[in-house]
Amino acid sequence: MQIKPILHNKKDYLDLLLLADEQEDMIDRYLDRGEMFALSHQGEVVCVCVMTREDDGMYEIKNIATHPDHQRKGYGRCMIQFVLSHYKQDGKTLLVGTGDSPLTIPFYERCGFSMSHRVKDFFTQNYDHPIYEDGVLLRDMVYLKREF
Repeated sequence: MQIKPILHNKKDYLDLLLLADEQEDMIDRYLDRGEMFALSHQGEVVCVCVMTREDDGMYEIKNIATHPDHQRKGYGRCMIQFVLSHYKQDGKTLLVGTGDSPLTIPFYERCGFSMSHRVKDFFTQNYDHPIYEDGVLLRDMVYLKREF
């Protein structure tokens, strides 16, 4: 397993990025300003992550996605551990925003995140179509945080 920064041609990983954020113009809002990392296993990229610096000491996971064939094998957790280590020098808080979904929130809680705040109606106001995850219509953006 190897994690490397992606410095160029970030859109080459669009198929993976769209797993976590299904509207390309929303990805475009953070992709260029974010740092991107790819986790490879046996030469195949199985997980990607885009990080942004939001404030002094505050970083945000804007996108983290694992290929469906490789989910539930620890790659997402490994990527989170990597970014915590990578940004620990000046990082104080790591944020992640997600839909209010029974699939994603428990994953982040198992990775040590706790509830921070909500942005009401984020998904219904910012996406051009309804987004469902595990049969749940996503409305609010739920932010979770973890201290470094």
